[in-house]
Amino acid sequence: MLDERDYRFASTGTRWLVTAGAFVFTGALAWAILSLPSEGPGLQGEVESRLAESGVDSRVTAVLLNFRAYDTFLEVVVLLVAIMGLRAIRLGSEESLVKETEFSPLLLEFVRFLVPIMIILSGYLLWAGSKYPGGAFQAGAVLGAAGVLLLLSERFRVGSIGPLMERGLLALGVVVFGLAGLLCIAWGGVFLEYPEGSAKAFIIAIESAAAISIAATFVVLFAGRSLSDPNDAVLHDESGRHR
Repeated sequence: MLDERDYRFASTGTRWLVTAGAFVFTGALAWAILSLPSEGPGLQGEVESRLAESGVDSRVTAVLLNFRAYDTFLEVVVLLVAIMGLRAIRLGSEESLVKETEFSPLLLEFVRFLVPIMIILSGYLLWAGSKYPGGAFQAGAVLGAAGVLLLLSERFRVGSIGPLMERGLLALGVVVFGLAGLLCIAWGGVFLEYPEGSAKAFIIAIESAAAISIAATFVVLFAGRSLSDPNDAVLHDESGRHR
């Protein structure tokens, strides 16, 4: 453990220099933003002209899951890499990242009432993403929040799922996204360039898988360790008391 003697504080001159540099950088950034033209050329016209071919009616979803699907695929990969990084850092650690929390019976019943609503809302956001604001990331965030509530209220116990299921949930988005790209190649196209007339089916499949993986990722990151740990050490100490 580190105490105050282990810290090395920068000199006053260094701190002033860093502060001045931060102000200069902030000023330059603000000047660059304010000097941008009020109306740039943009790509709105291009999106509008190709929206009918995208398979969805939402411009945002069309851009994220069709026109620049490769970038979104890499974003899903980043979440999986974050989990791998967490496991590398926490390997062999028994310390919990979940702080002690006491839930009243009334609050526990509220969680029991709220979680099904959040699951339904997550499904709605996923389905509505093809026409309105929503999609995999929004649906995954709501579903992940429901999982966090279940963890905190002990409605879900760490160790109640197997390691293969956990890894499958975490990797599902990347696997389905990658398989979709390979199918596009197999049908004579290029990676993630959907065959004509099948874009909507590809997008729905990708978003459904990605939402599940995003939710699982959020829950695992919150717990700070694997959800399949049989020691159940994230939410309970050796005496079995809720932490």
